[in-house]
Amino acid sequence: MEGYFDQSGRDDVWTGGVKMIPIETSLGTFQVWTKRIGNNPTKKLLLLHGGPGATHEYFESADSYFPGESIEYYYYDQLGSGNSDPSEQKELWSIEHYVEEVEQVRTALNLSADNFFLLGHSWGGILAIEYALKYQQHLKGLIISNMVPSIPDYIEYANTVLAAKLDPAVLQEIRGFEQTDDYENSKYLELITEHYYPRHVLRRPPDQWPEPVNRCFANLNFPIYVHMQGPSEFGVVGDATLKNWDRKEDLKNIRVPTLSIGAQYDTMDPKQMEWMANEVPNGRFLYCPEGSHMAMYDDQQVYFDGIADFIHNV
Repeated sequence: MEGYFDQSGRDDVWTGGVKMIPIETSLGTFQVWTKRIGNNPTKKLLLLHGGPGATHEYFESADSYFPGESIEYYYYDQLGSGNSDPSEQKELWSIEHYVEEVEQVRTALNLSADNFFLLGHSWGGILAIEYALKYQQHLKGLIISNMVPSIPDYIEYANTVLAAKLDPAVLQEIRGFEQTDDYENSKYLELITEHYYPRHVLRRPPDQWPEPVNRCFANLNFPIYVHMQGPSEFGVVGDATLKNWDRKEDLKNIRVPTLSIGAQYDTMDPKQMEWMANEVPNGRFLYCPEGSHMAMYDDQQVYFDGIADFIHNV
């Protein structure tokens, strides 16, 4: 898989290919999967998928937009996800590991402050914030998509605002499972998938979800997801390791140009995502009025046009 890049540097040459990148950890060396699309020496975008434990696949909607904008972009499956090596070591299921993994990926792909844009969606937004706080000297621009800077605030929003919009009988049944910590009960997951996800994760009936999204969900590494996020997108419950994550006080330290993306029907509070754009010194806000957590599908034109405008204007 070596030599997969077109080195011509011509902006009108669109090539793509896979590269497996070795990641050094305290537990050994692992391989993670990347794929490059396009060629632009000044605009290179690395995509951080959500989950944790999801895959790059749901980002495939980008194929209809970024090539036409002359944006070079990279799909990337984090360790334990998708096409990358499996990971059963919980010591590596941490923010600290994944930040260092992104830095090793950046180095292997020869990305620098002259061209490196980082887009993190959902959990990837947490990862992007953490990466920027440690390594922003390597960034040209940062994009935080559909993620607030505080998990406790996310939990409160889910419990007080979004829960109130559910059918009371459905909510009572969901709460019953949560009170007994029966999070992996198939009925609990069915209730959330049928009643919560079509409102706030992707605003289409589940049987009409796009194929890349279904493929991603089918390939979800559930153990990593439960360990870090919990069993569903309905807040963060149980003993998930991200439960207390909060970086509100540190946003002022992110100095690179930053775009925060919020959506009206998201699992995250769009007002807080707008607030975040005002907290970073060089922030901008993109609002998706028809979008949910996966605004790259249910408010696609606004989402991708806004990202392209940000990258072109940095």
